[in-house]
Amino acid sequence: MLYPRQINKDIKKYLEVGEEFIILTGARQTGKTSILVMLKEYLEEKGHNCHYFNLENPEYLGSFDQHPFNLFEYLEEKRSKQYVFLDEIQYLSDPANFLKLLYDEKREDIKIIATGSSSFYIDRKFKDSLAGRKFLFEVFPLNFREYLDFKGYSDLGVGKLKTKDLRKLEELWSEYIVYGGYPKVALAEEADLKRIYLEEIGSSYIKKDIKEAGIGNEAKYFSLMKIMASQTGTLVNMSELADTLNLAVKTVEEYFYIMTKSYHVALIRPFFKNVRKELTKMPKAYFFDPGLRNFFRNDFTKIEKREDKGEYLENIFFLYLLEKDGSADRINFWRTQDQKEVDFITEDAAYEIKFDSKRSKPDKYKKFTDNYPEKKLEIITYDKCKEFFFNM
Repeated sequence: MLYPRQINKDIKKYLEVGEEFIILTGARQTGKTSILVMLKEYLEEKGHNCHYFNLENPEYLGSFDQHPFNLFEYLEEKRSKQYVFLDEIQYLSDPANFLKLLYDEKREDIKIIATGSSSFYIDRKFKDSLAGRKFLFEVFPLNFREYLDFKGYSDLGVGKLKTKDLRKLEELWSEYIVYGGYPKVALAEEADLKRIYLEEIGSSYIKKDIKEAGIGNEAKYFSLMKIMASQTGTLVNMSELADTLNLAVKTVEEYFYIMTKSYHVALIRPFFKNVRKELTKMPKAYFFDPGLRNFFRNDFTKIEKREDKGEYLENIFFLYLLEKDGSADRINFWRTQDQKEVDFITEDAAYEIKFDSKRSKPDKYKKFTDNYPEKKLEIITYDKCKEFFFNM
């Protein structure tokens, strides 16, 4: 069974208008192929001519690599525009040139909707050659509202809930923040099976990203992932990490590039007004999925019983902001040289994450509120964080 995602509605707006091709990127196993299939069915129901190609199939891959126009050997001779769905386009030897040539010379005949799992791989080959020729959509693990849909509880929400419904909502929330939003993990009922699937994602699929990136030292890469899982929300000091792993700083920077471009880890940058007093060049790191973070920590304990519950909650709230603002690039943090800090800064607000209100000291943030009165500062506790997610 295929479950619609919220992003499906966004993509549909661009399917039948304009000539730009549509590219879906995101981590492996986030459901891009399912989205592709649903979009194809949607267009076919409207009477459009559609064709699907999985580029893991060596026949298609070899033919399309030989020349982009070989695609037309597999299409029908029709006067109306045909929709071509290409899965795993990063396997082409030069996907950017493939799409550019088809767009420049054949866009009146076809419209391509393509997916690519390792977006860092796509990013390097696409460069600027597709500027103005594509719409790019990022596919993340399920948000909490989508998670409820996948679990068969679409109608659950805040408001006038019966006691049993509220208990179920709390149960699903607890499950979501422990095991995350990868679709295959979400649909598994047993906790042991969820962990097995997370191990597949954390090992097998990340290994594919590593292989495609040409990384030779797989063990060091995984060690860095584990360090990040244990240091979520702290400043990322590339030099210290390089010393710890006995690697060159440039190598550590390359590893982070791969982690971010394959949608496993996000780096957020500092927000500042006074560069001399406020700026730290070091970013902070968060995982795009809490289940994957827990896999690398080897800890699936419920949040209330964890030693890292503060950092854990910080990562969870980051996911809310990611859904709200649409990109990690729009999320910052504030930190002064004397180590005063606010966890998250967005365009119109600021958030400090504390697991419970007892640890909140408003005077600690006076310097920030004085310097940035336009940024409403809000203290986010565990209960407040749940409210945000329940009202997504």
